[in-house]
Amino acid sequence: MITTLSIENFALIEKLDIDFSNGFSIITGETGAGKSILLGALGLVLGKRADLSSLKNKEEKCIVEAHFSIGKYDLQNFFEINDLDYEEETIIRREILPSGKSRAFVNDSPVNLQQLQDLSLYLIDIHSQHQTLELSEEEYQFKIIDAIADNQRTVAEYQNVLKQYRTAKSALEDKKSSFSAILKEKDYNEFLFNELQSAGLKAGEQAELEQTYEALNNVEFIKENLERLLALANEDEFGVLKNLKEFKVALQKNINFSSEYLALFERTNSVLIEFDDIVKELNRESELVFNDPEKLELINQKLQLIYSLQKKHNVATVEELIDIQTELENKVVSVSEFEEEIVTIEESIKDFELQLDGIASEISKNRKNAIPSLSEKLIEILSLLGMPNVRFKIEISDSPTYHNNGKDQLSFLFSANKGTDFGLLKKVASGGEMSRIMLAVKSILSQYTKLPTIIFDEIDTGVSGEIANKMGEIMRDMSKSMQVFAITHLPQIAAKGNQHYKVFKSIQGETTVSELKLLTGEERIIEIAEMLSGKEISDSALNHAKALLN
Repeated sequence: MITTLSIENFALIEKLDIDFSNGFSIITGETGAGKSILLGALGLVLGKRADLSSLKNKEEKCIVEAHFSIGKYDLQNFFEINDLDYEEETIIRREILPSGKSRAFVNDSPVNLQQLQDLSLYLIDIHSQHQTLELSEEEYQFKIIDAIADNQRTVAEYQNVLKQYRTAKSALEDKKSSFSAILKEKDYNEFLFNELQSAGLKAGEQAELEQTYEALNNVEFIKENLERLLALANEDEFGVLKNLKEFKVALQKNINFSSEYLALFERTNSVLIEFDDIVKELNRESELVFNDPEKLELINQKLQLIYSLQKKHNVATVEELIDIQTELENKVVSVSEFEEEIVTIEESIKDFELQLDGIASEISKNRKNAIPSLSEKLIEILSLLGMPNVRFKIEISDSPTYHNNGKDQLSFLFSANKGTDFGLLKKVASGGEMSRIMLAVKSILSQYTKLPTIIFDEIDTGVSGEIANKMGEIMRDMSKSMQVFAITHLPQIAAKGNQHYKVFKSIQGETTVSELKLLTGEERIIEIAEMLSGKEISDSALNHAKALLN
């Protein structure tokens, strides 16, 4: 249940802190006083989107904070899955910054709006005119029947298998689509793959081949230059080696006079050793350099093949060609392998269909068994609400389609008066009748499910008098097992509450603000009397208000 609501800088509300009790709470106020603002603020902590128009002062942030007592809701698993700290007294806070950015927190842990919306399903059910329209939708009607049939776990099991079934169906479609495309391109892909495979490509070989090609293609120049270098090094009179040796011998004569000369001598000796090694290496290279036109041609052919393949596939490296070869190899996987995979998926789909059929049959059986009880309870409650001749025709038939909640088709028909034909709810039921039917549904559901706190937003539309009195009694009975709020304009309903809150506007300086206060016993008498007779409260209205409260 919600225990506290704090609102700051939202619409016409500057700052509001209000505590709530369990049982049946009434909220009244004149049209435009701010009841919708209160629900709007509550909607923020339940995950609804917001914008800057929600801010009363555009320069300051808006904060809405709600405290919930959730010990009896069995929500530990939800908090664990969403990596949130579980507290029996949970605090949800929503902030809207002047920049327009929105932030949400559960027990001071940041959450996204989807998490907030998912959590709100366990906390508060705000019944509005929009939800009354849902009553005529098949999905909502199934939810009512399944609650009474105790089908929740069975439907959840069905949905789990259905998810796997749909995944398998999607995989089968993708596999067949790929298979069809492969068949169309099979011959061409095989040709491309064989062409690349026969090229025997290796990573990094292009640079090596190009370097070898350049060397073979310039063998005469290289040979001539090597011979010139060797001549410079080995010439008898002016060769580098001869001069270095003489330089070394001359420097050696000074080594006994200074450590500096010794160091220079050692460095010269190192140069001589290194240069001697270079000359030997040049000799070996010179012996290896020879004209090989056959090898040159082979390398040229390999390079031309690589260039041709690169141009064909619009790439610049051998590595990219190898990637394309791997991709083509995957595409030319044998037809038989694809067919085997398709058969395997088809067999798994048949298994899922057998499971779904079995679970759907159980769901349908439970629904058919629950329908008489639902009809009986609806008729019983609606008779109290001024619809003594109401009848329901609820029938379930098999469908070949796997729906989200089974394989049933539902016919949920309604007749309000004797001698009138059955018709669809949304076509034959008036607004007042729809409100009473929805209240009856909520009353029945409260006996079968752990409904969260429920807020009835003017569910009394289109009713008055004794019917309103009975509606109030039903909501009061519901409040024995859950927290119930009713936003109402009817004194008969307002008098049934355990607590009574009033929404009103006041002028503070140059601005209008909305406020909410818990009425005392005397204030409550005056409020209900005003609902009966208007601003000019008569003695009879006061007496009538006291009688209603008693």
